[in-house]
Amino acid sequence: MAKTVNLKSTLNLPRTDFPMKANLPQNEPRMLAQWEQGKLYERIQQTRAGAPPYVLHDGPPYPTGTIHLGTALNKILKDMVVKSKTMAGFRAPYVPGWDCHGLPIETQVEKELGGKKGRVAPVEFRRICREFALRYVDQHRRDFKRLGVLGRWEDPYLTMSNSYEACIAGAFLSFLEKGYVFRGLKPVYWCIHDRTALAEAEVEYEDHTSPSIWVRYPVVEAGTVRPNHYALVWTTTPWTLPASMALAFHPQYKYVFATDEHGDIYLLAQELLDSVARETGLRFQSVSQALPGGDFAGAKFQHPFLDRVVPGVLGEHVTLEQGSGIVHTAPGHGAEDFAVGQEYGLETYAPLDNDGRFIEGLSEYKGKTVFDANPAIIELLKSRGALVAESKLRHSYPHCWRCHNPVIFRATEQWFIQLDSGGASVPPPQGGALRQLALDEIPKVKWTPEWGRERIHEMIAHRPDWCISRQRVWGVPLVIFYCEKCGKKLEDFAALRQVVRWFEREGADAWYTHPAEELLPKGTACACGSGKWRKETDILDVWFDSGSSHLAVLDPPGTPNAELPWPADMYLEGPDQYRGWFHSSLLIAVGVRGGAPYRQVLTHGWTLDEQGRPMSKSLGNVILPTEICEKWGADLLRLWVASQDYHSDLRMSKNVMTQLSDAYFKIRNTFRFALGNLSDFDPSRDAVAEDSLEELDRWMLGRTSRLVASCLEFYEKFDFHRVYHAVYDFCVVDLSAFYFDILKDRLYTFAPKGCARRSAQTAIYRIASSLTRLLAPILVFTADEIWKHLPREAGTPAEIHLTLFPRPAECYSIPDEALETRWAHLLEVRDAVLKSLEQARNAKQINSGLDARVELAADSEWAPLLRDYAAWLPTLFIVSQVELTNGSSPAAVTSETLPGLGVTIQRAQGKKCERCWNYSVRVGESADYPTVCERCVAALQEIEGSSGTAGANS
Repeated sequence: MAKTVNLKSTLNLPRTDFPMKANLPQNEPRMLAQWEQGKLYERIQQTRAGAPPYVLHDGPPYPTGTIHLGTALNKILKDMVVKSKTMAGFRAPYVPGWDCHGLPIETQVEKELGGKKGRVAPVEFRRICREFALRYVDQHRRDFKRLGVLGRWEDPYLTMSNSYEACIAGAFLSFLEKGYVFRGLKPVYWCIHDRTALAEAEVEYEDHTSPSIWVRYPVVEAGTVRPNHYALVWTTTPWTLPASMALAFHPQYKYVFATDEHGDIYLLAQELLDSVARETGLRFQSVSQALPGGDFAGAKFQHPFLDRVVPGVLGEHVTLEQGSGIVHTAPGHGAEDFAVGQEYGLETYAPLDNDGRFIEGLSEYKGKTVFDANPAIIELLKSRGALVAESKLRHSYPHCWRCHNPVIFRATEQWFIQLDSGGASVPPPQGGALRQLALDEIPKVKWTPEWGRERIHEMIAHRPDWCISRQRVWGVPLVIFYCEKCGKKLEDFAALRQVVRWFEREGADAWYTHPAEELLPKGTACACGSGKWRKETDILDVWFDSGSSHLAVLDPPGTPNAELPWPADMYLEGPDQYRGWFHSSLLIAVGVRGGAPYRQVLTHGWTLDEQGRPMSKSLGNVILPTEICEKWGADLLRLWVASQDYHSDLRMSKNVMTQLSDAYFKIRNTFRFALGNLSDFDPSRDAVAEDSLEELDRWMLGRTSRLVASCLEFYEKFDFHRVYHAVYDFCVVDLSAFYFDILKDRLYTFAPKGCARRSAQTAIYRIASSLTRLLAPILVFTADEIWKHLPREAGTPAEIHLTLFPRPAECYSIPDEALETRWAHLLEVRDAVLKSLEQARNAKQINSGLDARVELAADSEWAPLLRDYAAWLPTLFIVSQVELTNGSSPAAVTSETLPGLGVTIQRAQGKKCERCWNYSVRVGESADYPTVCERCVAALQEIEGSSGTAGANS
């Protein structure tokens, strides 16, 4: 008599509390709170105590405004580096920092003060700046933590802290003592809006429309102007003409005198005759014999509107790219002009005040700012008959990085760090030429991408001396004192370092709250006998501040048990930092410690919209990280970072996020399947020994082992996109579309404690454990959630971020190339069979694979393999029956990909099993279970034997 049993209750259907819907925007903040409450970062550091250190030194952003997508990209990449190194077994502390000084903060505070800044004392203004910076540090910290970035958030480094400001002052004094620092009159970038000098790193190039004018300088011969003879020059800065002190020729170029239709004769480069004619409208009728540029050294020319005769000089900077091949030279308004001026003893003349206003000159332009003076000077040229042609030119022009107004080159008295071995007015430094020291260090650093090495080499090799003084208040003052009596600079460095100790106690505010005599040791006197000192009013360039971060944050070489050993293992920033933080850090490091501050420099690209445009409010294409976290979750933003090669520019749009959401869902569902089928699995109790695993499971664990090996290599190279794509493809193709699909029958219908099912569970457990850890640096929240639902062996950490990466041998320790080869061939057969099954479904011959009986006719190449695996083939194809035939069936379809294989699809024989839905001719043989197949009868008997009733597994 048949037994009464609820067949569905005997199936091992998946059970898990791991939800299909992630609800990341709601769940991630709760996980963050748990991490903070449980001091996860601190526990990670404790767990790795004694491990080899790996230090990624954080480049400090400015605490102004809301974090943008580029900032989020940067912080997420750093977190992936740190987490991947931690899981690789390193002790990888992360100390975030902020660059709190300088124009970015001052500009915002000035906006808040309106017109009141001039009435606010320096100490009060600095207090307001500090409060502003702290406000945004708190906001940034909250937003960075929301991204899943772990670190020493409650004790970050701030460039405005007492200890940091003392470190900056100490670094400056080191440069001063070694003879690198000098004060000189040199042209520097100058922002007339912010009234301060700028370093090259503080200048950005934007489009700008300038006047484009052609001017003629009369030729002077024997002290008088030679009639109708002119040198022709081109300029886009008419305002520099009052400071024109010479005309520069290239010594190797050929120059000619060309006569126009009016009889005027113009001197210009021979190669530029045609282009000059096009640009100016001049029609040249005849051309003289060419003369070398060297012949014009010492020639004389009359200034077009001033009572000044200017000489001809030679310069290698003259090019044939634009203009006439003759360059008007104003040493007070250009670096190359200044260099030529120094060579020829020209006056460095720059008659401008801090607002860029002419303080002397002709009435036509005196009192006007440089850009307002341009039209007046053009009219002046017209009135003097010196203007040949004029037009407008749209071109790339330097702008202030903060206020975005165009800047000028202006010679002013500034403090510089010399990069070479002295000069006529500057003695050589004691520590060797800084430029060469830096260039020597560049090849010792690993630059990723490799082009970074060439980029920073070019920038260091060709940059001018570093202008380090700023005419501002919010920063670290230059620790320099002048004798009130004789004006001499104090050079008692023991006395000067007393100021550093003041800064350690009170910060740089001490400079503004204490008189000089109090800051210096009692009795400090000048050689002239005076003890009265005047303090320097300039502050240091903000890039000197941030470039000193490795000195302030990392432990000096030789420090026992250093928590943050110097140099850093990695600096990671955007491509603009080759002239910014990478650059200044290198110069300061070689100047103070004689070596590079980093072992590797990694660079990421820019963030763009879907069309490849920069994000801006004016274009309406800005997507903020906070918006992404609120709509999709931080893990989706991290997945966006990991899905692309970050060395190139990364594109972002809502469409991109929608596509990533689909990819994330597929990954999540892969893990949900795994967790659902491990609900009754305890790896300590139920795992099957490796040599007892089913062959399919051993093969899949071998594939997982190779995936792990590849991903560990990708992590070693910080190729996060390759990790993501490898794991995604494995989840979607290897697992969901193949392995998990063919495992369902074994997992659901076999006896729950049987060796075959436990073998599958063992493989799933090893795979899920490995993949979760591989994804942990990327999907920090999701991996944590999966790990909490995954059964664990005794002694395994409860937090995934405390674990180590899997090793290949954890998955499968015995490489079996023969096994790999056999299953590769079986997959080829499977692909051919699946194609035939699809054709049978389309022809309505079958509804599903289980309705089918597959007949295979194989030649001598394939037949032995198929015979060996005959019992596995129904599982592999997910059909009810497979028959191997001798010879080809009339209905067989020869495979297009495997010519030696014929495939025939027939309806399955027998009846459909009510439990597993496979067809079998043996359904009904069992009196106890008459509606099920022989496989299910065996499973039900095993269940009955272990629990006393077949329905006990419900």
